[in-house]
Amino acid sequence: MEIVQLMPVLGGVATRRTLVGLTSRSALARALSSGHIVRVNRGRYAVPGLHEGTSQALQVTGHVCLVTAALGYGWEVKSVPDLPQVAVPKDRRLTVEARERIQPIWTDLEDHHVEGLSTNRAMTLEMCGRRLPFDEALAICDSALRHGFPAAELRRLADVARGPGSARLRRVAEAADHRAANPFESVLRALALDVPQLCVEPQVRIRGGLGLDVRPDLVDRRLRIVLEADSFAWHGDRAALRRDARRYDLLVLDGWTVLRFAWEDVMHDQAWVRCVLAGAVERTERRLATAEHA
Repeated sequence: MEIVQLMPVLGGVATRRTLVGLTSRSALARALSSGHIVRVNRGRYAVPGLHEGTSQALQVTGHVCLVTAALGYGWEVKSVPDLPQVAVPKDRRLTVEARERIQPIWTDLEDHHVEGLSTNRAMTLEMCGRRLPFDEALAICDSALRHGFPAAELRRLADVARGPGSARLRRVAEAADHRAANPFESVLRALALDVPQLCVEPQVRIRGGLGLDVRPDLVDRRLRIVLEADSFAWHGDRAALRRDARRYDLLVLDGWTVLRFAWEDVMHDQAWVRCVLAGAVERTERRLATAEHA
């Protein structure tokens, strides 16, 4: 798989080690020279829209925000916006040409909300929690926690928030978890949280017979359901495929229901994913009720 195809799956940001491990050094060099990725800091690369967003923000005297700002902080995201998202004062008038180059977000920012040409980390998370769909916001907040943003600070932002979107922000802050491995897994967890009676946690350790010792992507301990965000990107060779096949077999043998979801379905056919999850919960609850009355 080429790097230009990998970047959306990886969340728009990736380390050199990840990209070289999944492709090759020559593929990384080609992607850089062709402009398919840009270097954002030592050993870290992102989609090219990141630099474009900063340039456009400078031209309209605005600040990159939302997903564009998250990418700037090295946080992986669900999807990269087609145009840079730029916060613009509500009374600012933009030319037709400027509107075609950015996605304007009309909001008045205070000096303590910004850092350079971007919303600062805290304001970026607050705006994402208030304005973005739950799955997109959760992916970004998970990424922020994974990269060191304090969970207590995120909760504090949510606790003191008032006004439009504050309830959405609190829901995201409550669900955010640094253990989430990537945006693919975060979005799958967001869908699972919409399913009644399903309560999944990321990266829970499971031990069992025949040497079973794994940390699946998402686990519901009560229902013994495992959800795997199954990306082709991580099955680069036969050895990896064999390891995954073995762990799935051992989980099933140990009494777990294992559901594997493709990236395309989690990102683009979410109604189907929710139906599958709801069906698995219903079947498991029915089986548990039968066993209880046996």
